[in-house]
Amino acid sequence: MTELISNSFVLPIRVYIEDTDAGGIVFHANYLNYMERARTEWLRSHGIGLRVGLADNVSYVVQRMELYYRAPAKLDDLLEVRAVPISFGRVWMKFREQVVRQCDQKLLCEASVTVACVTMDTGRPRRLPANMISLLEQQVQQNP
Repeated sequence: MTELISNSFVLPIRVYIEDTDAGGIVFHANYLNYMERARTEWLRSHGIGLRVGLADNVSYVVQRMELYYRAPAKLDDLLEVRAVPISFGRVWMKFREQVVRQCDQKLLCEASVTVACVTMDTGRPRRLPANMISLLEQQVQQNP
């Protein structure tokens, strides 16, 4: 079994009826939404707002994602969505993410997510902004 991420950003999420299928199990694509929210809130928790980037013609897009579904989340579960940057390059950053059921700390889903920095108007790759590089240098060193 994979170890739970420590020293990570944690976003609590409650499973609502709208997240589930007819059997009360979280629809698989909703894990992507949970992880997107966790990465966005990780940025916000470090003072980086996405609106500023959009105004500067900067956007972030998922380039690659690998997921492993281990167990289902169900209606009314309280989840912890964990996100931590693990590496980065000139135009990309890679995150390790997990969805954990809070009550028993059971790992439900884990992912490796590579996010690319692009210009909004052309969609072409661009260098990560200096504030993002600075943050990643601090965070990746703390989480080897």
